[in-house]
Amino acid sequence: MYTNLKECLNDLEQTGQLVRIKETLDPDLEMAAVHLRIHEAGGPALLFEKVKGSRFQAASNIFGTLERCHFLFRDSKEKIRQLMALSDNPLKALKQPVRHLPLAMNAIKALPSKKTFSGFREIKISDLPQIKHWPKDGGAFVTLPQVYSEDVSAPGIMRANIGMYRIQLSGNEYLPNQEIGLHYQIHRGIGVHQSKAMAQDKPLKISIFVGGPPAHTLSAVMPLPEGLSEAVFAGILGGRRFRYSYDADGFAISNDADFVITGTIMPDVLKPEGPFGDHLGYYSLTHPFPVLKIHKVYAKPQGIWNFTVVGRPPQEDSTFGAFIHELTGGALKKEIPGLKALNAVDEAGVHPLLLAIGSERYTPYLPQQQPAELLTIANRILGTGQLSLAKFLWIAADNTGQLSVNDIPAFMQYVLERIDWRRDVHFHTKTTIDTLDYSGGTLNQGSKVVLAACGEAKRTLGKEVPLFFKELQYFENPRMVMPGILALQAPAFKDYEKAKLEMEALSDMLMVAAEDEELEAVPLIVVTDDADFLAADFKNYLWVTYTRSNPEMDIYGVNSFTEHKHWGCRHSLIIDARKKPHHAPELIKSPEVEQKIDRLFEKGGSLHAYR
Repeated sequence: MYTNLKECLNDLEQTGQLVRIKETLDPDLEMAAVHLRIHEAGGPALLFEKVKGSRFQAASNIFGTLERCHFLFRDSKEKIRQLMALSDNPLKALKQPVRHLPLAMNAIKALPSKKTFSGFREIKISDLPQIKHWPKDGGAFVTLPQVYSEDVSAPGIMRANIGMYRIQLSGNEYLPNQEIGLHYQIHRGIGVHQSKAMAQDKPLKISIFVGGPPAHTLSAVMPLPEGLSEAVFAGILGGRRFRYSYDADGFAISNDADFVITGTIMPDVLKPEGPFGDHLGYYSLTHPFPVLKIHKVYAKPQGIWNFTVVGRPPQEDSTFGAFIHELTGGALKKEIPGLKALNAVDEAGVHPLLLAIGSERYTPYLPQQQPAELLTIANRILGTGQLSLAKFLWIAADNTGQLSVNDIPAFMQYVLERIDWRRDVHFHTKTTIDTLDYSGGTLNQGSKVVLAACGEAKRTLGKEVPLFFKELQYFENPRMVMPGILALQAPAFKDYEKAKLEMEALSDMLMVAAEDEELEAVPLIVVTDDADFLAADFKNYLWVTYTRSNPEMDIYGVNSFTEHKHWGCRHSLIIDARKKPHHAPELIKSPEVEQKIDRLFEKGGSLHAYR
């Protein structure tokens, strides 16, 4: 169990899981570039001893591998699994002490502990490591913050929210050392707190903690059941009470944090925030977001700045997701009756693509099964917390127990063998999607589609490109991605009016050129700018297809129809996954910075072993 970040880093170093970088590095792109290269190699945690422009050290890649997460939380992960298993009311362990005595004792010991405010020195925002991650970022950002807010109607730490929201330290229109940007997405607890504060015309005080024990960082991203405080969870996960205090002006302080930024959200004030290279592999663009007026900034004398870098997955935040799923996977199945398994596909950016296995028990007496209970489960999934931001939901029933949502190609093959495009495609239009997903064209707005399948296989999937695809006009370079999925290259997307005509032409050409059974062997066609890239790696297919398409606008079908309000198609489904003019640019590393950091990997450099 660690009492602070330094103890954690010392433990990692003593066990050969951390490397010190002794060379001076520029926080403007260089440190992030080193992190990305080391993470890609599956390398160790990093301690940057000399950060240009700051007297503080910085650490990254602490959670870089699942094995390292298991190591960091080796003494508490089983307790957390037990706690999350009580998902309907995790605090009932306190109400049934005989049955849940060990867990109850852990929860009691984990209650937050109020202390005296001490051990910090006051600094300025500009004293912090000003880490810029990607070339087009709007400034320096905090990427592992623990953002603390209290409910003005019921103040106190037990009802506080501690979440991880993006913080912009510099750039744009922010007044240096006086203002910073606070970016939070929909379905976040801090939004509820801000709404209440605005309704009561009260200032909302915010505290941003950076560093501290790793349990505090992980707690800020955990999807906790209603009624379980992040501070209590941090205490259980870290094996030590969350120690907190208040400064003289009433701002909350995490006593074990390395840094604390305090301030007040300015009412009715929005300023441009971004761009920022984000976890879908693209930039989230500049948009108006709340502004935090700085009160005071505190630091421990030997504070260590903790950061990560996000980009096209998998990155360090992917490990967070995998570890969290290990701890909480069982709880979700209890929350949604009939749900057997769920995978938010990391390679597709998490929210754009969900795979699910559910029960199908509504009409067992019918000789031919079709999705019924699966659609009920799908609606529950799309109405649950962060899952409601999903865009594509593939859901299947499996009575054999052999199907796995983690074997993505096998799962998709199972669905494609069984799905009936005439009835099993269900749209949710003009609704919410992930704030970071620009496929909808408007912030937070887009559409969803449920693809549901059950019963016996209806078709045999083709493994080779059918000849008639090679003879098409306008659409070129057909490539098989996997059995049943074909990539087809087309000229650059111009607008949706032209795209509609292009897809109708493709449908007409396929209807003329192919027999029905030939089209049956290729039930899914993905239209793309670069078929070679999409088909070269299954991860490319997942990333391109599901991050660059908006279901209601980019799904077409061969011989499609609308019956009353239901859309379907009699042959292959088509997804137009070309880049659109409204899409955000993808993340590309700076060649100049890559050359600069090569010196660290050459003989004599701190990272020579990872060249």
